[in-house]
Amino acid sequence: MTRWIRNQFKDRDELWMFGGAALFYTILAIVMTFPLVMKMSDSLVGDIGDNIYFVWLIRWYEKAFFELHISPFFQPWMNYPEGWNLSTTDTSFATTFLGLPISILTRNPTLGYNVAMLACFVLSGLAMYAWVRELTGNARAGLIAGMIFAFLPYRIAHFLIGHLNQSGTQYIPIFFWGLYEVLHRRGWSWKGILLGAVGLGLISFTGMYYLYNSLLMGGVFAAAYLLLADRTRLREMDFWKKMGVMALCSAPLVLGGVAPFLSLNQQGGIASREVWYASQYSASPTDFILPSTDHFLWGWWVGANFDRSLWIESSLYIGSVAAILAGLAIWKRQQLTLSASLKPLVIASLVVIVTSFVLALGTDLHWNNQRVEVPVPEFIRGWIDRETAPIPMPALILFKYFPFYSKMRAIMRIGFFLLLFTSLLAGLGSAWLLRRVPFRWRNATLFIILGLVFIDFYPGPYTQFSRVEARPVDHWLASQPGTGAVAQFPFSQAEDQDQVYNTLVHGKPFIGGFFSANQPPQYRRIKPILDQFPSAEGIQVLRELGVEFIVIDISQYPDFPVIMKELERLGLSQMADVSGQMVFGWKK
Repeated sequence: MTRWIRNQFKDRDELWMFGGAALFYTILAIVMTFPLVMKMSDSLVGDIGDNIYFVWLIRWYEKAFFELHISPFFQPWMNYPEGWNLSTTDTSFATTFLGLPISILTRNPTLGYNVAMLACFVLSGLAMYAWVRELTGNARAGLIAGMIFAFLPYRIAHFLIGHLNQSGTQYIPIFFWGLYEVLHRRGWSWKGILLGAVGLGLISFTGMYYLYNSLLMGGVFAAAYLLLADRTRLREMDFWKKMGVMALCSAPLVLGGVAPFLSLNQQGGIASREVWYASQYSASPTDFILPSTDHFLWGWWVGANFDRSLWIESSLYIGSVAAILAGLAIWKRQQLTLSASLKPLVIASLVVIVTSFVLALGTDLHWNNQRVEVPVPEFIRGWIDRETAPIPMPALILFKYFPFYSKMRAIMRIGFFLLLFTSLLAGLGSAWLLRRVPFRWRNATLFIILGLVFIDFYPGPYTQFSRVEARPVDHWLASQPGTGAVAQFPFSQAEDQDQVYNTLVHGKPFIGGFFSANQPPQYRRIKPILDQFPSAEGIQVLRELGVEFIVIDISQYPDFPVIMKELERLGLSQMADVSGQMVFGWKK
């Protein structure tokens, strides 16, 4: 492996090309997210939402590792006193870690988060660049493939909404690169084994969606390669040895990543979804051909004429330039040859693309985000008691019978793998095209293609930013000597991501947390009671939980004078009124 790394940069020109690609993707990330670069230390793109959770998570990892020396995946002061297993949402250590050094050096997790987000763009581009460059021997083709992959509308959408976990796509090409090396290279080689093992291990510390779907699509990729392209590999002992060693090498990392989730699942802490719920997150075929609603030229038209209410998950646009270049690779697959034919890779990639597309369509067919229903023949209506019925899709079988498939909320996310392999094939198509362009015109052709990709994907400058700052009441809480817990009302706010962030300022235990659909047992028990607060039963629950500070957002209570009298009757007294947040405590 060490020799292979040295060989990648065996001369100064190779090193300069890789550095130039890194610089190119860095500049492009700044342009694509502009003017974020001018606000990185105190603001986030868009509204406060999931992004603020990852800001908190970076600071929590920093504290857990370097100050408290405890497990970073369990937070004992959230969902207090039971504690909070972070696997109820997503730990995403391999992406938040990218922001840790900046957060540590600057004591600014917001800056760390923004740096991590930009790093995901750059590293995703570099991973695809390196793979395509090795496959084709063409750095220009690698640059095109990396740009397409790094700045897909899918990635832009998850960046905009603050999904640092879903933005961490950089490790997935590395895994498939390694898997491909094991599949096609004869003889013993550590290169593919280590690439595949490290890539898969890092995916497991990025997110369970990507790990589960990478394993599923990895199986499809391997089966397609072996059965449709090169069956002779099945009879070679070296192949099976390499597959076994890759599995063994990846096992410690993968098990480390999934262990908290498996433990939580055994405790019943990860909910299975109902079919009707999963159906809502079925992709439409239109999702793959419609540009993003953020596009600077025609995004408004897409939003005005199509249902894009699920734009975060349904931004699966392939890209017209990428589709053309990928189609060229499929058409000219017989001529894609460097040291060996790339035809088997094209065939396996095409199978993954089709499989990913079909599975992304979800449990039943949708069109323009609406379920497609067909008339039921009259002789069947008496059996099912309905006049129309949905058209079931193959993912319904996986949802019902495949382990853990029903745990996933947005099943359309598997459509990402169509985008991944389209980017790869676009790189192969670019290499074929550039080889047929006279040498003196190759750079011009490269710039034209890069320019067209930019026009195809560019969202335009962002105008909405949210400043990251805690409330005045959180600074007031920080000044109080008590060490008891904080409760926020209405209790529905206890799951807000910004309430989790606020604990960084006031530094006190909190009985809520960002649980998503996987609510911890204590929270499920107290929620129905505290949703009716104030009540005598609610007061008893707060005492049992060790709550000392009861914070009430009075803007949410139109009849607050009545509520206040009830609070006083139940034994509470006002401690402070800070910018619309009234704090109550126990009467002495």
